[in-house]
Order: sequence, then structure tokens, then C-alpha cells
Amino acid sequence: MPPVQAGRARGAGAPPPVAETRRPGTSSAPRPRRRSLFLRLLSLCLMLSIWGGLALAGVLLVLAWDLPNPDLAQQATRRPSVTLLAADGSTLATQGDLFGEAVRLRDLPPTLPAALMAVEDRRFRSHWGVDPKGVIRAALANYEAGEVVQGGSTLTQQLAKNLFLSPERTMRRKGQEVLLALWLERRFTKDQLLEIYLNRVYLGAGAFGVDAASRVYFGIPARRLALWQSAMLAGLPKAPSRLNPRASPDLAAARTAEVLEAMVETGAITRAQMDQALAEMRARGLARPGLGAGYFADWALDDLAERFPGNADLVLKATLDPRLQRAAEARLAALLDGPGARAGVTQGAVVAIDAATGAVRAMVGGRDYRTSSFNRATQAQRQPGSAFKPFVFLAALERGHMPDDIVSDGPITLGGWSPGNGATYQPRGDMTFEDALALSVNTAAVRVLVRGTNGGPRAAIAAAQRVGLTGRLPNDATIALGTGEVTLLDLTAAYAAFANGGRRVEPWAIAGATAEGRAIAPPPHAAPAQAITPEQAQMMRRMLEAVVARGTGRAAAIPGRAGVGGKTGTTQDFRDAWFVGFAPARGGTIVLGVWLGNDDARPMEEVTGGRLPARLFREILEAGG
Repeated sequence: MPPVQAGRARGAGAPPPVAETRRPGTSSAPRPRRRSLFLRLLSLCLMLSIWGGLALAGVLLVLAWDLPNPDLAQQATRRPSVTLLAADGSTLATQGDLFGEAVRLRDLPPTLPAALMAVEDRRFRSHWGVDPKGVIRAALANYEAGEVVQGGSTLTQQLAKNLFLSPERTMRRKGQEVLLALWLERRFTKDQLLEIYLNRVYLGAGAFGVDAASRVYFGIPARRLALWQSAMLAGLPKAPSRLNPRASPDLAAARTAEVLEAMVETGAITRAQMDQALAEMRARGLARPGLGAGYFADWALDDLAERFPGNADLVLKATLDPRLQRAAEARLAALLDGPGARAGVTQGAVVAIDAATGAVRAMVGGRDYRTSSFNRATQAQRQPGSAFKPFVFLAALERGHMPDDIVSDGPITLGGWSPGNGATYQPRGDMTFEDALALSVNTAAVRVLVRGTNGGPRAAIAAAQRVGLTGRLPNDATIALGTGEVTLLDLTAAYAAFANGGRRVEPWAIAGATAEGRAIAPPPHAAPAQAITPEQAQMMRRMLEAVVARGTGRAAAIPGRAGVGGKTGTTQDFRDAWFVGFAPARGGTIVLGVWLGNDDARPMEEVTGGRLPARLFREILEAGG
């Protein structure tokens, strides 16, 4: 083919072919394409890192926006504490946030931190504030149980939450908890973290820290804790208000056994040591909280802010006698569970005061404070029945009558009202005032009211008020049979004048006080004041002793103890039964009042003041007075 034709076949104007040359050992793949892919991947990673960093920074900013200042770990605010002590120095109650001494780890028994780590955070010494293994383990346990049975928080996280955060459960708060835990681990050593935790953890009953809890629950400093006591305190962070020995001794004992078992599993103690600790706990016993000490504490600490203004921590010394208090609680409980239950009695109250001063030595306001905190000794207004009669006879003595004056027990009618003496009473005709009170003769008491006082109901009311009895007192003749309404505390205090020479006393509870370790003046109370003459008080005492010696109150007589007097009281249909009296006791004369009945005023089964209440009076003073 001619050259011109060949050129046309390739296309007009096409350049001539160029020979392709290659260097030996080179690839035929184009290099720019690989470089382009690498650069794109590098750019993507860089962008992801930048945006991931920005996202992480944003999350951290959100978490840290209102994060508390960790440097304030030891400056947390708290409520001022109030500790109420009995007369012997034992703790009765606490209010506010109670802190004990700051303890060092080296001063505590080694069993205490060992127990805490065994039951709360076994990997505490090895993790860095957050324990992924613990979180996974807790998640699996909760999944298998179908409920939350195990937590994944470390001790450091718990410390961060307790020191800095609210108890709300949100992801944001959990994130803040993690950040603070990491900070704490960097700032403090493991021993320092344990010390802070043990000094600040809440352990129920207002107690913060192991030393405060040890003193509240066991009456000893934390450095003297036994193994079982250490285990009990270590078990409380799980549910301090529910598991502490004051709230529930049974649950506290069961939790202690769980902690001891965990200590065996971690090798902190042997099984023999666990068995010995459990035996010591059972031998020591976890006494249930006093049934009446709560009633006394509520009454004693009422209006505390007004009586002790300021924010200082207070320690108050109360007038309560633990021995008499324990006797009152135990005897009332036994009566209500035994003969009281058989007679339809579901509630009762007891008050004991010092006749000379009015200091309250014991107070039980009901069957069980944990079931009902309503104080039947100070808040319940009930009819006193014949327990009011002494004030009728006092009014007559103030008008010049004597215990040996004569009064008839015959029928009497006033404005259509005819009081009776009961189906079992045998008429005697004329009798002395003393016998009329001793036998609690209704018709005689009404005659003394309307004829012997020259003032009728007003004179009796005035006499009662003069010795301290207040309440709703009707201005008619039925007052002679106790149809008014009074509290047990007021009635008991009014009887003190019959035993102390005629002086009116005001019930009071606080004998001493310290604020931040400095002695301060306790709240003032009225000093005993002469309300009736000593001669009238002596005559009334003689008449009330006759009630116990040969009248309706014979069941109150205490063998081997002279000078016991008092008065029975029973209201219509056996709705209320009373005995209020006095007796020589340790350190002076005690006036003790007893009320039995039902909150709904349901009638009891023929329970009179001369039966169960008088018997309870005797039993309490025999055991505690």
C-alpha cells in the first residue's frame, strides 16, 4: 500500500506512533491511583479524630459544666447534730448529721476495712477508680436475677457520689461520678480514700462515719470494734436506714452474716473466726430500740430550734432514768401481750416523774413507737374517771374539812342525773372522807363536790388547776366522776403536789447541754412553787395511802415499801383505766401514772384502774424503782 494510503487509514492528521519504553523491574500499575486512596483514608481518619475529639470534648464539657469542686471534699455542708443522752450518759436519740472523731486507718481494727472491701469492692486495691470487670459481673448478675441485685460501682465511685453528687439516677450523673472517681484516684492514695470513705459514709440513724455509728449503735469508739461489729457497720452502706440495728435488729444480724461470709470468701478471716463472731453477736444480743425512748425523745426535743438557736452541734443531757425506762417498757409490753390482750386492751402509756422537781424519769407513749409515734402520754386527751376525785376532796379540805369528816354514800339526784356506785358496791351509809376516797364511792364524791366545797365544780377545777392539771374540765357535777379530758403527763404531774408537800411542779426533760464542747445553759423550767399548804398536802397523802392500803388500789401495794399511795380511775363502759400514784424510790419519791385503753375508745372487758393499771404500777417500781 502506498504511504499516502496508509496515513489515511490511521486517520487524517494522526500523529505517528511512538515506541513505548519501560525500565527493567517496574510495574505497569499507575502510581497516582494508590497515592490518592491513601490520602483519602488518611484524611478520613484525621477528620474522624477531629470530630471524635470535639464530640468527646463536648461530652466532657456537658458533664463538667456544673461539676462540684473536688477540692471541697472535706468541706461538705451538713445539718447541725443533736445528741440526746440519758441520765447515765447512754445515747437516747440523735438528730441532724452526727459525726464522730476523724479516724485514721492505722487506728482502726483491720477487720473493718477488710469487711468493707469484701462486701463492697473486692478489687479496690487494683482498679483505677472504675472497675470494668465489676460492671460486667454486676450486669450479668442482674440479668440472671431479672432485677437489680448487685451494683457495679467501686468504693471510689461511691465516695464521689456521697461527697459531691445528688442521689438522682441519670446517665449524666453517672458520667460525673466516673470523672470524679478518676480525679480522686489521682489525688489520693488508696489508704487515704478508705479513710475519707470510712469517716464520711452515711450509716443510718443520722450517723456519718464509722466512729459516729459505732458510738450510736454500740456505745464505743470505732477503734474498739469487735469483728462482728465491724462486719455490721460494713454492711450498712447498702441500705443504712433499713439495715441498721436500731431500725431492724433482725435484718442487721442477717446482713452481718452475709458480710462475714464474704470475708471468708476473700480470705480476710477463717470460717472458724466467722462462727465465733456470729456466736458473740448472738450472745451479746441486739436489743430492739426502746418502745418508749422515742416518745420521750420527741417530747424532749420539741421546739428545739426555739430553745437552742444557732447552728452549733448540741449534746443534751436528759433526765430519763434508763433503768426505770427499761422497766416501764418491758412491763407494759408484757402486760399488753398477756393479760391485756385477753381483756381487749391494745394500748397503754406510762409516765414517771420526780415528785420534788418534776424531772421526767420515764415515758412510754404507746405499745410500739415504730408502729405509731402518737404519744398517748402527752397528746391523748382522755377522761380520767375517778382518778380526778382527789381534786374534789382537795377543794373540800381547802374549805376547812378534814379526812375524818362524815359523808353519806346514799343515792343522790341532781337535775335528773343520778350517779351510781356500781353493781358490786355494798352500801355502808355514813363514812369518812378518807374511806369515801379509798373505796371510790361515786355518790359520796358528788356530795363532797356540791356540799363540801362551797363552790361546786368551780372549786374543784380551781384546785386541780392550782396544782398543774389543765384540760377540758366541765363546769357541772359530773366532774366529780372525772368526765373532763386530761393527758396522762398533766395528771401525773398534778399528783406530785400530794407527795412533795404541796408544791406544783412542771414536767421537764433537759438537765444539761453543751454546744461544740462548751457547756451552755439548759432551757429554763419553772421552779416548784407552793400551790397548797403542807398540811393539806399531808392530809391528801394520808388519804391516797389509804386507797392502796385498804381501798380500790390494793394491787399497787409494794411489799416491804411503806408510803405508797395513789388513786384508781375507770371510765364508763371500761373505756379507760388509770392508776396514778407515788412511792419512795431510789433518790427520792417517784410519781408514776398508768393509762390503759384503746385508741378508738372501744370498751375493754371489765378492766378497772384497780386491776391491771395498779398491778403495772407495782411491777414497774419493783423492777426499776
